[in-house]
Amino acid sequence: MSRKKSLLISLLILVGAAIVVVIIFQTEPTAQREGATKETAMLVDVQTIQRGNYKPVIVTTGTVEPEREIMLSPRVAGEVIDRSDKFDPGQTVRKNEFLLRLDPADYEIALELRKSELQQAMADLEIEKGRQEIARRDFEQAGSTLSPENQSLVLREPQQQTARARVAAARSAVRQAEIDLQRTRIKAPFDAQILSRNVDLGSQVARGEELGRLVGTDRYWVVATVPQSRIPWLNFAEKESEAAEVIIQNRNAWGENDTRKGFLYKMIGALENQTRMVRVLVAVTDPLNVSNPAPEGPELLIGAFVEARIKGEELKDVFRLSRDFVRKKETVWVMENDSLVIKPVDIILTDADYAYITEGLEDNDQVVTTNLATVVEGAPLRLEE
Repeated sequence: MSRKKSLLISLLILVGAAIVVVIIFQTEPTAQREGATKETAMLVDVQTIQRGNYKPVIVTTGTVEPEREIMLSPRVAGEVIDRSDKFDPGQTVRKNEFLLRLDPADYEIALELRKSELQQAMADLEIEKGRQEIARRDFEQAGSTLSPENQSLVLREPQQQTARARVAAARSAVRQAEIDLQRTRIKAPFDAQILSRNVDLGSQVARGEELGRLVGTDRYWVVATVPQSRIPWLNFAEKESEAAEVIIQNRNAWGENDTRKGFLYKMIGALENQTRMVRVLVAVTDPLNVSNPAPEGPELLIGAFVEARIKGEELKDVFRLSRDFVRKKETVWVMENDSLVIKPVDIILTDADYAYITEGLEDNDQVVTTNLATVVEGAPLRLEE
């Protein structure tokens, strides 16, 4: 093949390739801006919100303590000669129920002695009354005139006063002996549970010796701590009907749905040393289900660590939003016209689950509940169709 012919064929190939390239560029589809924007809009979920009235729930923890606790002690000494079967750890007893009896022999003898002394004093008083009557007759027959002081001596008035004082003292001694005899029978001072017993039959006990540990069963306390900022929203009262309701749960010992009700009783006037939070008392009535035939829930154990959910005062005309949807620097993401709007908000209170917002949002705002990788004001958003 000649050189001219080769050059001609190469030229034809180049021309053909150029024509093909021109045709390709002329027929390429044009990118549409609307379609690109639609494809890059972030898919989100939203929650429509409305103002309303809500009661916040302050969640805290605390320890169960008895409202009343004593070490039972005798007021007289003696040997234990009788013991109730209920005076055992774990048993519950009613007020004035018999627990122990000390040997009463010495106190019965003492009572008889005091009674005989009273009879002797009363007899002496009667004799002195007779002597005074004789002295009065003699004085009237003599018809003499004396000063009031001398007349009192002649009529034996000091002697009669002394005799009357001896009778009063003897009566008091009898009363004291009767009380000491009664104290040999030891009773429960209030409705209680026996936590410990230190004596048994035959034990020799002294006045004031510890016989056992008792706690009242009428009411227990849950001693909890609350941040100072939450106190204005909590209602304390000594009557259950007027105080904030508290739901108590022991997740370690009870079932998942087992709870007890209590009420916010008092605020202790001191801060907790380490956390600097306010210590409060939550009262639980009949914690051992002794008085109520239909138990209201599981029994509380002294020393148990429990969770307390305190219902606060009602917040009016606020938005309630999950705390997860409140973003950095107290902002909320809102979807408006398919775009992201970042709104700063005023939060009046937060509890374990929600934030309560007074300003920054409007009714029917669509709050973005999806966590976004790119957070830019005006970023395009879309909902799942």
